[in-house]
Amino acid sequence: QVQLVESGGGLVQPGGSLRLSCVSTGFSLDYWIIGWFRQAPGKEREGVSCTSHSGTNIYYADSVKGRFTISRDNGKSTVYLQMNSLKPEDTGVYFCAASKFGTVQSMCATPILTSWGQGTQVTVSS
Repeated sequence: QVQLVESGGGLVQPGGSLRLSCVSTGFSLDYWIIGWFRQAPGKEREGVSCTSHSGTNIYYADSVKGRFTISRDNGKSTVYLQMNSLKPEDTGVYFCAASKFGTVQSMCATPILTSWGQGTQVTVSS
């Protein structure tokens, strides 16, 4: 069974940084596209960043380009999301997801046949 567990969320002031982790249990990440998504209260889920199985192809939403960095360590079955220069509008529940289908662009836009973690809360506030 595919299971993903996110961690690293918390409360941070504007301009601060957080690093989220997504760990897979029970399966290897080697052949999976992994994406980070977020959902703010009252808003639709948004694809933040997605990485191919090798990490060669990466997609970032325009809203996070230059501030967020996705990386993966397949040996540790972990994908990271480094978030810098955080803004209040980055607040939300952040989920990681895994899929073997599509591209990094399609994964972030319209994830299909995807396994999801339970999410971790990120709050950016002074």
